[in-house]
Amino acid sequence: MVTQFTLRTDKKDSTGRCPVHLAVYFDGLRLRCATGEKCKPADWNEDRQQFRRSYPLAEDANALLARMASDMLAWWRAVRAAGETPTLAGLKAALRPAPAPTPAPERLVVTEIMEFREVMRRRGLMWNTLRHYLVTANWLRDFERWAGRKLTVSGYDLATHDLVLAYLRHERALSPNSLYTVGKDLRRLFGYLRDERGLTVSVEPRKLRVACQDTEKVYLTGPELERLRVTVLPTTLAPVRDVFLFCCYTGLRYSDVLQLHGGNVEALPDGSGRVLRLTQTKTRTRVSVYLTAAATALLEKHAGPEREGPGARLLPVYQNQVMNRYLKRICQLAGVTAGVEVVEVRAGQVIKSMRPKHELITMHTARHTFATQSLLRGMPVEVLQKILGHASIKTTLVYAKIVEDFQHQTMRRIWEDVPTPAPVAADTIYTVESSAA
Repeated sequence: MVTQFTLRTDKKDSTGRCPVHLAVYFDGLRLRCATGEKCKPADWNEDRQQFRRSYPLAEDANALLARMASDMLAWWRAVRAAGETPTLAGLKAALRPAPAPTPAPERLVVTEIMEFREVMRRRGLMWNTLRHYLVTANWLRDFERWAGRKLTVSGYDLATHDLVLAYLRHERALSPNSLYTVGKDLRRLFGYLRDERGLTVSVEPRKLRVACQDTEKVYLTGPELERLRVTVLPTTLAPVRDVFLFCCYTGLRYSDVLQLHGGNVEALPDGSGRVLRLTQTKTRTRVSVYLTAAATALLEKHAGPEREGPGARLLPVYQNQVMNRYLKRICQLAGVTAGVEVVEVRAGQVIKSMRPKHELITMHTARHTFATQSLLRGMPVEVLQKILGHASIKTTLVYAKIVEDFQHQTMRRIWEDVPTPAPVAADTIYTVESSAA
């Protein structure tokens, strides 16, 4: 093989420079291509086939030509060893090998979780679930500022995960269930990145699991409900009390009672009463709830022209934060002030404190109250599951675990042959006696 560098004086440009070409001869075949270098004829030594010293950076330019000749020789030997025919395309590829691929920028976990949140929004996830991803992203940003480094998808391993959880547990003093939410969100994110986006991750998503801790569910006893019902309240607080009681009688969540309208109320075919039929906002589960006399009375109390027509709300429901703030005052006025032991886990330590029950009351307490009071009256768990709209009966059984009275009644019936008490009329839910604290 013979390599030759020539100056193409027939292709002089406007500045008088000519391109330097490379010609390769082997086995009667000649291949020629441009080297990409140019110079004026006075700067080219035709005998030596290189740049004269008068050419700027002549030493570097001649080293480049020597490297090209060496690359040509290595390429030709490889082609010959493979038994292939040299081609012009192969020559150009050997002269100018493809640049090394630019490494892709590191994918940041915070960026990916926000993009994943948008994907989940387009797939129809509910607002509350999407909000969790936003909260998790904010916590991860706080960790990055604290640690002084970014969290990357390729670098997020179990050791990094443990460091993140340690920061959230000890520095931010998050509750165990908040940590559970972070683990759940990250588990879903990395599973999506690996299985749907085809990205390489440094951790098995299922190993990002964080244990969930059962929290004490506060509910009202029968006597407390009765006191709440009969307490004389200011006119500004009475509507809030009525909405809360209605949820105690039906088990509705705040999000469902907020949007309750006339179309949700249907009369039973046999004329024995009315029912609520609605699709739950949180789970989109279709449920049917019988309206007891107590619940019906509350609807009739607030009936009027402003409650009629399409889109009209059946009950005067305020913003959730306002309802919760008023409820604490209402329950305090009603004497719902018994002490409740609150157990929290902060920075890995169990903290116990005694707080008045009225400080713990929220709109969701009504749903807990309905579930526990229904079990105390002997409602089968399977029926309660349908009314509450739980997908799994395990969720409903949580209420059976916290109702000590229900446990006591069951043990007395089994071990002491005490007959099961007669069921209490549904319209007297607020008069049921209970020894639960």
